[in-house]
Amino acid sequence: MRRFKIVVSVVLSIGFVSCFAYGQETVSPEDAAKFIGQQKTVCGKVASANHPGLTYTEDLTEQPTFLNFNKPFPNQVFTVVIPGMDRGKFEKPPETLYSEKEICVTGVIESYHGRPEIIAKEPAQIKIK
Repeated sequence: MRRFKIVVSVVLSIGFVSCFAYGQETVSPEDAAKFIGQQKTVCGKVASANHPGLTYTEDLTEQPTFLNFNKPFPNQVFTVVIPGMDRGKFEKPPETLYSEKEICVTGVIESYHGRPEIIAKEPAQIKIK
């Protein structure tokens, strides 16, 4: 019986620490703007990746990749921004890897021109559902 209690305590502790460490309170893309400056997990469908016609935005100095949630650019509800210098960390180009998929991204929600976004510098921040 004592062994069972120890195993249960360890399992519960690991689960608690995992949730706490990742700050995974999930919010919808529509509610993300309510949490500017806070670390959250936002889940939604990638409706478009980057601006139409571009594989990534070559015209911007840092060549970021944009993953637009729920509606295509320019009507996106929420955006994941992957800086150009971090694209090489992903196993495939992010616009190919995540396009049209349900994903969750974890990070600090920021506001850019009044729209919520998370800057994802590491592949571990993005999970395919």
